[in-house]
Amino acid sequence: MATGHFKQGIAGGRLSPEQYADNFSDLHPPLDHHEALVESDRCYFCYDAPCMNACPTSIDIPLFIRQISTGNPIGAAKTIFDQNILGGMCARVCPTETLCEEVCVREVAEGKPVQIGRLQRYATDVAMAENRQFYPRAAATGKTIAVVGAGPAGLAAAHRLARHGHDVTILEARPKAGGLNEYGIAAYKSIDNFAQAEVEYVTSIGGIDIQNGKALGRDYQLSDLTRNYDAVFLGMGLGGVNALRADGEDAQGVTNAVEFIAELRQASDFASLPVGRRVVVIGGGMTAIDAAVQSKLLGAEEVTICYRRGQEHMNASEFEQDLAAANGVIIRHWLQPKRVIAEGGKVSGIELEYTAMEGDKLVGTGERLTLTADQVFKAIGQSFVPAALNGSGALLALEAGRIKVDAEGRTSLPNVWAGGDCIFGGDDLTVSAVAQGRDAAESIHRALTSNGRA
Repeated sequence: MATGHFKQGIAGGRLSPEQYADNFSDLHPPLDHHEALVESDRCYFCYDAPCMNACPTSIDIPLFIRQISTGNPIGAAKTIFDQNILGGMCARVCPTETLCEEVCVREVAEGKPVQIGRLQRYATDVAMAENRQFYPRAAATGKTIAVVGAGPAGLAAAHRLARHGHDVTILEARPKAGGLNEYGIAAYKSIDNFAQAEVEYVTSIGGIDIQNGKALGRDYQLSDLTRNYDAVFLGMGLGGVNALRADGEDAQGVTNAVEFIAELRQASDFASLPVGRRVVVIGGGMTAIDAAVQSKLLGAEEVTICYRRGQEHMNASEFEQDLAAANGVIIRHWLQPKRVIAEGGKVSGIELEYTAMEGDKLVGTGERLTLTADQVFKAIGQSFVPAALNGSGALLALEAGRIKVDAEGRTSLPNVWAGGDCIFGGDDLTVSAVAQGRDAAESIHRALTSNGRA
């Protein structure tokens, strides 16, 4: 055990290098060729496939699995990429247990679905390893499109627009492209710098220029883009983090879970990352699970997730909740934060109130509970920050605090589309953001050409 094991409070280096390597190894190791053939043989190749209907990008799942079963993983990859150019990452991070695999006939009949996600990863990994490109660019149209944000929605939109022969400039605020795929998911879900490998694969089609360190509202305005480009796609995601609304939440040791995950994703040495001995995570979604599990994997002794409603209300899937439990994370329900307790400005505990439902309204019961903690993570959702839209913001219609779009992704501004988490209806899923970016790109293409023909 490293010498840091005896340090108190928030510290790094509690585990051995071998333990860190094992803790942050691949959550779902890839299938080898034989395993993929065996697993693909379990598929019934349903004619009216419920799995395909459950996929937000409408991948022809029975077709690509049949292609794997006949020894054609390259063909399977093309079937996947036809609908989802980020199919490699989606195979790793999609909650398949609540999407395609949940409705698999094998799941319904036997309780063990075909491992669609792992089969998708197998096919896309083969194609990407061989750098097989399936989409030569169409003849140049001379049209230019600005894409704000190099996350899943922006990358999907850019690739589809480039396929159609348009020139795309992606403006990304962060140092790296990838969005949540690079900064926002658990390290054990995407290892070996896969997010950047996928960015390179997507942009190798040509016609896509990514400019990093370019933030909307700071380095350029939306009005600049609408003036200088034929069309604009907004895919900047969510920039704000919701507050706990608890007294003392500014104390040292209270951290945004999103920032913690981003820091961990960029770390070259897990031993350098500080983590508390007793960690409390407030929230009930995937981010809360990721922050909690990774705290445990970094060496925290006790990690507790506190969620204000019941287990059935948690946004995190049953699989994710089971993963947390398997890693020793305690999940407590019907608790909401009221006060962060600090000693010398540093977190020493958190006071919570028990909650209950009165009709359809969540209320506090008045009964309190105090948990000892030297680190508290806020994982109660992110919010869209429209201030970056500046003067154009008044013209860009919002709904429930996010950008309002029509069925094709059009905003209220001419020649401006949007997709991903920044739009009303965005659901914090990579696969949904990809679908929205792809579909908005097709709408942009139709708008810039004559019935889709340059």
